[in-house]
Amino acid sequence: MNRLRDLREDRDLRQIDVSNAVGIDQRTLSNYETGKTNPDSFAIIKLCDFYGVSADFLLGRETEKSSSADEIVNRLEKIQEEITLVIKEIKNI
Repeated sequence: MNRLRDLREDRDLRQIDVSNAVGIDQRTLSNYETGKTNPDSFAIIKLCDFYGVSADFLLGRETEKSSSADEIVNRLEKIQEEITLVIKEIKNI
């Protein structure tokens, strides 16, 4: 599962760091990353929670990482601010 390795490397983590954080043996995690074995549902849930992604993303069924509710709210607030600025600019024309 290359996504596991990519997610780990994006965060500059070692396998042992992830292993300790989620309670999965480092060799088992290595086997997941190389595709030698597949994680069971409990491991998938732990890894998704740790990385903050959906199971569909982790398993390669989606291309977009899921966002937490806070991230979505923050993005919507930024969009609202931009819209407010655009409206002010249009009123000044």
